[in-house]
Amino acid sequence: MVDKTQGPVNTRDELLKLLHTENDRISKQLTELQSLIDQTHNEVERLQQKNAMVTNRLHQIEGNFDSVPRQDIRVAYNEAMDTRNRLLTMRGNLEKLQSDQRQLDQMSKIIRQVLGTLEGLSPSAFSGVETSSPVEVSPAAINIIRIIEAQEVERQRLARQMHDGPAQSLTNFILQAEICQRLFDRNPDRAAEELNNLKTVASGTFQKIRDFIFDLRPMMLDDLGLIPTLRRYTEAYKEKSEMAVNLHILGDERRLESHREVILFRSIQELLNNSREHARASSVTITLDMGQDVITAAVEDNGQGFNSNAVFDASESGHSEDKSLGLKTLRERLELVGGSMEVDSEEGRGTKIMMRIPAGQPPH
Repeated sequence: MVDKTQGPVNTRDELLKLLHTENDRISKQLTELQSLIDQTHNEVERLQQKNAMVTNRLHQIEGNFDSVPRQDIRVAYNEAMDTRNRLLTMRGNLEKLQSDQRQLDQMSKIIRQVLGTLEGLSPSAFSGVETSSPVEVSPAAINIIRIIEAQEVERQRLARQMHDGPAQSLTNFILQAEICQRLFDRNPDRAAEELNNLKTVASGTFQKIRDFIFDLRPMMLDDLGLIPTLRRYTEAYKEKSEMAVNLHILGDERRLESHREVILFRSIQELLNNSREHARASSVTITLDMGQDVITAAVEDNGQGFNSNAVFDASESGHSEDKSLGLKTLRERLELVGGSMEVDSEEGRGTKIMMRIPAGQPPH
């Protein structure tokens, strides 16, 4: 990650030194990551072998189901479930490490490209710049890195949700289905009970997957637009988070250009998650004002708040890097479409974030 606490540098040589230092740091992290990946890969292989052994043991029990003590059957199935869950967890860890490796590789590539450009320039290329005037790292390069970081954070969050939710449930489905299969001929009543349990769990998992897909990309956003999607999303969020979410719509309810609706929805979605996960708020109010020239969205919570000036100052160390990175990326995303963002927050008194973007042209 580029050290965004670094201030402006005064010469090309200082800039080159900074970038070389950052590249060396990333190279060291990549070496350490590769070691962790190798260790995790070995553990995955070991668990795969153990999983094959316990699966074979279950097949042996199936062939002698009537003669095997119930306690031995229970122990065998518990061991199988534990092994499969541990295997799934280690595979998830391996995927996360590999994702981190790809992220660092990409950042290293960008830094090397910037280094190559600067090293290819002679000192005379900087002759128009006074040595007392600061020369900053390319904003475009830093923005690319921030976007990559934000994307990777989101991918990791989604991977954790998939691993902790649907993936675990599907593993249990397989075991329960195998139990039902073995019980059909020997104990129909017990098989019917297990099937009923399986149906209940499957229904709950199906709802979680629907919520997961809605979070990824609600089809309503394309079909019905921003306002109906926000109404549906805030109602669902209120139910699953037990947080009071109030939505107020002002102005002319209408469709906007697709990319503007996506930016507004994703921004509100991100701030709503921040209110719950970081601010630990119990109440959030969202006000969307559909003005003719400017669309304004305000998200206000009663959470723990933070120093709104310091959170954008990377030299301050008292704030979460995820929060700082998320808000900076959100502001830059709005600025790409001519918008802006204002943050009003103090520790202990909640947060209000105001976003504005041009209304743009009516969609065709």
